[in-house]
Amino acid sequence: MAFIRTSRHLLHPDSGFTLPEHEVTPRGVYEDRRSLLKGLAGAASLAATGLLSHGEAHAQANNPSPSGLAPRPGKLAALPATRSTVPGAQAIDKLTPYSDVTTYNNFYEFGTGKSDPAVNAHTLKPRPWTLVVDGEVNKPQRLGLDDLLKLAPMEERIYRLRCVEGWSMVIPWVGYSLANLIKRAEPTGNAKYVEFVTLADAKQMPGVRSSVLDWPYVEGLRLDEAMHPLTLMAFGLYGEVLPNQNGAPLRLVVPWKYGFKSAKSIVRIRLIDKPNTPSWVKAAPQEYGYFSNVNPKVDHPRWSQATERRIGDGGFFTPKKPTLMFNGYEAQVGQLYAGMDLRKFF
Repeated sequence: MAFIRTSRHLLHPDSGFTLPEHEVTPRGVYEDRRSLLKGLAGAASLAATGLLSHGEAHAQANNPSPSGLAPRPGKLAALPATRSTVPGAQAIDKLTPYSDVTTYNNFYEFGTGKSDPAVNAHTLKPRPWTLVVDGEVNKPQRLGLDDLLKLAPMEERIYRLRCVEGWSMVIPWVGYSLANLIKRAEPTGNAKYVEFVTLADAKQMPGVRSSVLDWPYVEGLRLDEAMHPLTLMAFGLYGEVLPNQNGAPLRLVVPWKYGFKSAKSIVRIRLIDKPNTPSWVKAAPQEYGYFSNVNPKVDHPRWSQATERRIGDGGFFTPKKPTLMFNGYEAQVGQLYAGMDLRKFF
């Protein structure tokens, strides 16, 4: 999500860099930590989804993580995963530190400031949770979180995340291809698009009381985009279940699109015959398009998309890095848009 009319958009982005995977840091530290977590993991740890109490989280906020990666906002349950072999699922870019991934967020249900979700999302209750899959399907689904966690093998995928605001991250997600879930529902011949509806509970989400958007937050993909192997239903990051501020307990990750397309805290997936109107398209149609593919040649009306600032790589005064077409996933997804005018269908 992104719709900020302040000078925050006038950033001095970073240069970022890539390394051979065996040299990437903090990847090596993360591998040690992941091995430890795997030893502690099991069915009981999966059932422990969610943050500690607000008081416990604050008590631990200044303590280093077991890996020494960064201060942690609370001890989360381990979420073991195998390394994904999906083409494109292992970006070799330097990982964004855990502390930045979990404290620099857009999640307007908890406030419009970047730090608001980390401060306010302790009120979200990720259990119990129910996801409904319906619409143009032969087998509608109503699944609890435990059902979803067991639906397909968990994979670790290292994806670039590019925000429409001009900043980016590199995150090791845990989840499985969304196609696993959609296939289970058996789409009918009328299914051409997929709508994602997120939780909108003012008791849990203070930002829902504001008028910044028309709640609930809604997103959409073409069916072939949703079924692409890179489109991820994510349940975790950095080897743990998702922190609340990152979209617990389940979120979408579509790495070749701007970050606001990756809906958080999803409660319904509906297959439909015509495209829906996503929340940001409804709020500002002159600024946001249905596809919202990362494209350095198509600027936002208020800023350039040709470059980006990599969070965690030296701050505002680090040189910007060039934005990659489709966020670097052109080889995997470019064929989805063959023959389309990508300036018109932005």
